[in-house]
Amino acid sequence: MKHLKLALCGAALLMTVGASQATDLGAGKAVWEKVNCASCHGADAKSPILPTYPILAGQHADFLAHALKAYQRGASGAPASANVRKNAVMGAFATQLSKQDIENVSAWLASQPGPLAVRK
Repeated sequence: MKHLKLALCGAALLMTVGASQATDLGAGKAVWEKVNCASCHGADAKSPILPTYPILAGQHADFLAHALKAYQRGASGAPASANVRKNAVMGAFATQLSKQDIENVSAWLASQPGPLAVRK
């Protein structure tokens, strides 16, 4: 049993290291600029033009990637579920992004300083 746990931990570590090497922060910033995300979320990704728009700087990369994929599913007409977000504006932007674009922009946003924090 110990060997199985050790093997699973090692596999998880390798997957994490592999995922972090696959992202390109410079490419993520380029996606941010190309799609003009700043027009709603602010140039710094933490000063949205409306208080109802989310702050993206410092958010978890996996959460951001999941949200963008959910907007893609919503734009494709997928039925409503926990994994679908329907928003015409975000859906239109998200459908322009490749899987690698999503990983890169999510990693870049996660690397940006932001006001998000866990309070104890």
